[in-house]
Amino acid sequence: MSGEDAPAQQQNAVDQKQETKPTEEPKSETEPAPAAGAAEAAATPAATTEKVPEEEAFTYRALVLTGYGGYDKVKLQVKKGKPALKAGEIQVRVKACGLNFADLMARQGLYDRLPSPPVTPGMECSGVVEAVGEEVTDRKVGDKVMVLNRFGLWQEVAVVPASHTFLIPDGMSFEEAAALPVNYITAYLMLFDFGNLRPNQSVLIHAAAGGVGIAATQLCKTVKDVTVFGTASASKHETITQGGVTHPIDYRTKDYVDEVRKISPKGLDIVLDPLGGSDTHKAYNLLKPMGKLITYGAANMLAGQKKNLIAVAKNWYHQFSIHTLSLIQGNKSVCGFHLGYLDGEVDLICHAMNTILDLYKEGKVKPHIDSTWHLEQVGDAMRKMQERNNIGKVILTTEPMPEEEKKEEPKKEDKKEDKKKEDKKKDDKKKDDGKKEEKKDDKKKEEPKKEEKKEEEKKEEPKKEEK
Repeated sequence: MSGEDAPAQQQNAVDQKQETKPTEEPKSETEPAPAAGAAEAAATPAATTEKVPEEEAFTYRALVLTGYGGYDKVKLQVKKGKPALKAGEIQVRVKACGLNFADLMARQGLYDRLPSPPVTPGMECSGVVEAVGEEVTDRKVGDKVMVLNRFGLWQEVAVVPASHTFLIPDGMSFEEAAALPVNYITAYLMLFDFGNLRPNQSVLIHAAAGGVGIAATQLCKTVKDVTVFGTASASKHETITQGGVTHPIDYRTKDYVDEVRKISPKGLDIVLDPLGGSDTHKAYNLLKPMGKLITYGAANMLAGQKKNLIAVAKNWYHQFSIHTLSLIQGNKSVCGFHLGYLDGEVDLICHAMNTILDLYKEGKVKPHIDSTWHLEQVGDAMRKMQERNNIGKVILTTEPMPEEEKKEEPKKEDKKEDKKKEDKKKDDKKKDDGKKEEKKDDKKKEEPKKEEKKEEEKKEEPKKEEK
């Protein structure tokens, strides 16, 4: 789905219009009618002065990407003025937002579907309908909805097309609803529309403990006897195995290609590739005849808080390309998926989402929430996801952070700084120890030389005496 109908620039423009209204409205409202009496004319400005504070009083918090770079580039700001509704739009009071890998890339300027800063990120959220625009017939005030948009959802109030919303089923929490749209629609369309997943097939899922990874695993289990290979660090293997991964692989200590070949020498039916670069080549070579590679990301480009030009260049250098004759002769297919470019395909998205919601009601799929963070903690939330420390979905809640927790934040920051200093001391100590060891080694190497020198001197002594 798209955010083109409700871009951040439009929201800013709305804010500006709302702020200028108080100076414009009195002119039209205080202008006395020809037959109006003095009392009526005096009452008009009074009504206006009551209206001005009401307009200005509407404020809401929003996360804003102020520039490209580290975690500190996403700042919590207060917006003023009630957003205007166009025909077909609704206003949602946001309760929870989903954090996606694309949001991390967008922060570094690596995601082309997000407009230039300043802009409010966020592709999915859940909340309650507060207002309904003209021509909206299938949503009403009070409806609980989940929202899928191109951007602009990391804020307390969002205006979106009604067609970009889905009713939340009974029993689903706002956190689960915010975790569902991006990950599950992505996994569903890749596996069933592109992959044509059938019984007794095999699938490789990278980052199997992430949001898309868990969604894809659950969807694979809705088809009989599907073998799932999943890559994740060793500490996450128990969780992903319980979730349905047949063969967990620790990509940090083992070559996942070798591990797959040991178990499935002929290869795989479907590979989901969010990594890009050299891993796409590996994925293609792992396909058996009639196999399908579905590439949907370039996570290898993300290295560190800020854009790493070496990682980006390396990814592009190893970019996968293939001749059509090779595809024909290999009986393989390569597909590319990007949910952000399907914003105009409303029917396709709605069909996928309705199917996913049916599976949720049947108990066959359920979002796994890793952690929930306040908007004030967005930096920590992004760090957790970027450092691959999450299992499942990372959620942002719009509920204000309690004062007690706010007081604790500086202490946490101090602890982080102390830990950094300790780590630095340890690193320095290791370096010093390493230098000492080198000196010892040099000394040991010098010892034989000294012995040789002594031996040579001893041999020279008799010669001197002869002379």
